[in-house]
Amino acid sequence: MNIYYCTFGCKVNQYETENIRQAMSGLGFSETDSPALADICVINTCTVTSSADKKLRQTVHSIKKSNPNAVIALMGCFPQAFRDAAFSLSEADIIIGASNKTKMPQYIQSYLSNRQKIRDIEPHTANEQFENMRNFISEGRTRANVKIEDGCDCYCTYCIIPYARGHVRSKPLSEIKQEIEQLARNGYKEIVLVGINLLCYGKDLNGVRLIDAIETACSVEGISRVRLSSLEPELISDDDIARMAALPKLCPQFHLSLQSGCDKTLKAMNRKYLTSEYELLVRKLRSAFPNCAVTTDIMVGFAGETEEDFLRSVEFAKRIGFAKVHIFPYSVRQGTVAAKMPNQVTKSEKMRRAKILEEAVRADRQAFLQSQTGLTEEVLFEKDDNCDFHHGYTKNYTPVRIPKKSTDASLRWQELSVRITGAEDDFCTGELV
Repeated sequence: MNIYYCTFGCKVNQYETENIRQAMSGLGFSETDSPALADICVINTCTVTSSADKKLRQTVHSIKKSNPNAVIALMGCFPQAFRDAAFSLSEADIIIGASNKTKMPQYIQSYLSNRQKIRDIEPHTANEQFENMRNFISEGRTRANVKIEDGCDCYCTYCIIPYARGHVRSKPLSEIKQEIEQLARNGYKEIVLVGINLLCYGKDLNGVRLIDAIETACSVEGISRVRLSSLEPELISDDDIARMAALPKLCPQFHLSLQSGCDKTLKAMNRKYLTSEYELLVRKLRSAFPNCAVTTDIMVGFAGETEEDFLRSVEFAKRIGFAKVHIFPYSVRQGTVAAKMPNQVTKSEKMRRAKILEEAVRADRQAFLQSQTGLTEEVLFEKDDNCDFHHGYTKNYTPVRIPKKSTDASLRWQELSVRITGAEDDFCTGELV
C-alpha cells in the first residue's frame, strides 16, 4: 500500500514524520509523492498560526475530494491544542495528538483491519516522558535533524505551543550519541539539533544542559558539522559561549528568536529579555565566533503595537544587522492571553508593516552575503540542478552555487573548499579551490 506524507511546520515535525515513514517502510508500506495515488495520507499538523489551521483544512478537503477512498490520518499540534476542531474534520479517519505519534503505525494497521475510526489524544502531564524516537536516515537530505527536546514552559502571550506540546522533556545524552553515531555510519556529515525550545534541553535531566548535548554531538567521529535550530536568547550564558567556541565542529550560525525590537512589546509578549540584553548577547557571539551568521524571527502587528513601537523594532533590527530575518504578521490564536488583548492591529496594517520591515532589512542580508566574498570556505553540497549549478552551504549557512558543466559528476554529500567570488540576491557564487 502507498502512503503520502504531508508535514506542516517546524524541523521537529519533519523529524517526527521521518520517524513514522521509517516505521511504515519497515512494515512493508511504500511511499508516493502524490495524494491522488495514495491509499493512506499521513498529515503531521502545525498550529502556530491560524493560517496553518486553514491550510490544513484545505489540504484535508482537497485530498478527500481527489481521492475519496484514501485513509486520512492526522497527528500533532492542531489536534492536541484544538481537539474539538480536529474532531470536526469528518474526512479524517485517524486523529491523534502530539505526544503519541509513535503509535501511528499501529493505529493505521488497526484501522485497515476493522475500518473503525480512531480518536486518541492523550493530555499532557507534568511528569510526561520524552517520546522515544530515533532516525537513522533523513529522507532526501544531506543533513539530518536530530530531535533532542520537546515542550515549552515559557508561555509567551501569543503562543499556543505550550498547550500543544506540553512541558519540557529531553532525550538522554546516551541516546543522542547512539543516534548520531548511526547517522554518521550512514554517511551524514552534518546534523541539526532540534527541539521546541532547544535551550531548555536538560531541564528534566538533573543538571544536564544543551551545551552537554552539543559537546556529545561534536564528539561523534564522522560528523564534521553540528548545527543548532532556533534559540531563545535569554538562556545562553557566558560559559555556554566559551564552551561552544571551543568546538570546531559547531556551525557558527545562531538563529536567535527576537520577535520584537521594542521593549514595551517584548514585555506584552511575556518575553524574558530586554533589547539591550539581546544586543549584548549578539556582540558576545560575534566576538567568540568571527564571521558567524546571526538570524532571527520578527513579528509585526502584535496586539497593542503602535506605529512608534513598530518603528523602534525596525530601528533595532537595522542596528543589529542580521544575516537574515524571517518576518511574519502576528496571528491571533484563540486560547492565548494575547487573543484577548485590546487594540488589535488590522490585517492590512500588519501587511504594511511587514513590507516596511522587509525593505529595511534587505540591505543587511545583501551586506552579509557581500562580506563573504573573497573568503575560502568549506561547502557541503546538497543538490545539483538540471544543468547550471551545484548548490551547497558553508558552516555559517551561506548558500553557495558554483557553475556546473553537463559532464560534471554530482558533488552531493561532498564537503569541498570553495572560494566565494560574488553575491547575488539571496546566495553567493563561488569556484572550487
